[in-house]
Amino acid sequence: MEGLLPEKYADDAEEIPGARSLLDSITSANAPWAIVTSGTTPLVTGWFRALKLPPLEHLVVAEDVEHGKPDPTCYIMGRNKLKLQEKDEVLVFEDSPAGIRAGKAAGCKVLGVVTSHTVEQVLEAKPDWIVKDLASVRMVGYEDGKIELEISDALDVKSLA
Repeated sequence: MEGLLPEKYADDAEEIPGARSLLDSITSANAPWAIVTSGTTPLVTGWFRALKLPPLEHLVVAEDVEHGKPDPTCYIMGRNKLKLQEKDEVLVFEDSPAGIRAGKAAGCKVLGVVTSHTVEQVLEAKPDWIVKDLASVRMVGYEDGKIELEISDALDVKSLA
């Protein structure tokens, strides 16, 4: 049933501003990325197909983990799929408080995106930065396996604490 949602409602979908541009930049550079979601495989792959997004190479979905977010296992699995070590820097883009907590517990830096929850809810989960959407994020470089991002209009969580 979930796989039918993207087919039936793709015309009603609203992309997060900046998401497609950022993803296009990352995939054009052949930089590593993964989707770690609480959604199911049929739902996620259906949306990617319906919205004509790049093929998913590294995906962690609800049915891959025993415990959902805020358990960090999903992000640890994502890091492993990218063949990264625990010491490697990973940036998680996350819009839910449970996901922010999962990313932090997995040892990642987290950029909280205010798209599905309020600023207060996102802030309470303690991401490293907060942005309204992904229009504030752009890739400015990729070298030696590291993506360089420019983040504008971000709230620095440490200054708000």
